[in-house]
Amino acid sequence: MKLNIIRAGALIAVLAFPFVTKMSAQNQNARLMGIVDSFDGKTLVVKTPDGKSTPVAIPDTLAIRANEKATLADIKPGDFVASAADKGPDGKVHAEELRIFPEAMRGAGEGHRPMGPNPNQSMTNGTVAASDPEARTMTNGTVSATGAAGTRSITVKYKEGETVIVIDATTPVTRIVIADKSLLKPGAAVLVVAAMKDGALVANNVTAEKDGVKP
Repeated sequence: MKLNIIRAGALIAVLAFPFVTKMSAQNQNARLMGIVDSFDGKTLVVKTPDGKSTPVAIPDTLAIRANEKATLADIKPGDFVASAADKGPDGKVHAEELRIFPEAMRGAGEGHRPMGPNPNQSMTNGTVAASDPEARTMTNGTVSATGAAGTRSITVKYKEGETVIVIDATTPVTRIVIADKSLLKPGAAVLVVAAMKDGALVANNVTAEKDGVKP
């Protein structure tokens, strides 16, 4: 799959994440994607594909998130969703992946903007970027309309406007749910967003593998 939302994140912002470790020199934020090496109830050790193991403190009050498989039929008017999409030869925006957010995450990454690793693929939270007709796009917003059998065309509205997105029967659809720390078992895939605090990484968002559905 080309796109891995908030695997993200501002899908969390939810969105094109390989297994990576990133640290911002300015704000000391880190995004870790890998597998659980160990978890003792307080400290999660994440092992990334380069073989490094990074400890991250997990606050007692932190809600663990997971993704559940969903279907086209689960998408309802009023849902807040995130869709990674490509503009097809027909000129329409076709979803590569769609995620349904819980109510608590309504507004996360809202907007429509180019995204991806090249200059035509970018992501900006909260601001609608000028959209290149050939660019890959991400749209976060509220479903306001649905369409025909076999495929669904939904109008996703956001503060700055709206985008019509075509979703077909093969488009992966998942629902972000609130889970618990029992998912943090060795070998499970995780996506952790953390901030440096007092010399240690402290998680502010954790999405864990559930029933084989990875972050």
